[in-house]
Amino acid sequence: MMQADNFFSNDEKTRISEAIKEVETNTSGEVAVMVVDQSDKYPEAIMLGGILLGCLGSLLITDIFFLDSLWHFLPLAFGLALLSGILLNKLPQGKLPFISRTVLEERVRDRALRAFYEQQLYKTRDNTGVLFFLSLFEHKVWVLADEGIYQKIDQKELNGYALEVAASVKQGKAAEGLCREIARIGKILAHHFPIKDDDSNELSNEVITG
Repeated sequence: MMQADNFFSNDEKTRISEAIKEVETNTSGEVAVMVVDQSDKYPEAIMLGGILLGCLGSLLITDIFFLDSLWHFLPLAFGLALLSGILLNKLPQGKLPFISRTVLEERVRDRALRAFYEQQLYKTRDNTGVLFFLSLFEHKVWVLADEGIYQKIDQKELNGYALEVAASVKQGKAAEGLCREIARIGKILAHHFPIKDDDSNELSNEVITG
């Protein structure tokens, strides 16, 4: 699984930081970008996958070698379930078939919300922080904003920026797409939240990894 630390090259990180800096020369809004390996470890998927794979493997083995013996099926199922669970834990992509799309969306949204508070985006002077949050395992992007932004831009519009970034990630152009969407939202921020004479850079422009 691709790691957050090296998802963007140093050159790409610089380009993203410069895109944020450029946007913030015209708005009191603050933009941050965070990339994480995964939003959750999904222990329930490991358990479910382990049980299903263990039972299926045991069923096949007992059918072929032990004439469907229940006494062979049960210990084999237990052992294969444990082994399958260990393998799924070491091979994260194997968990995906056992996680619903709804659960993936919820976990990424919840992790993005937690990141918003962990990175203190809620502490900007005018409550105008915006977070672009990328979760690599789930292949999901979420964009969150503080209450000041939501007075002018709703979550549905922010989701549109997230979808565009996600599409760029799938095309192998994550940095390019992210810079483009940062610039797009920057124009909206500049319109609703123009730069102030005493404005200061309240949040780091560097890509955050976690």
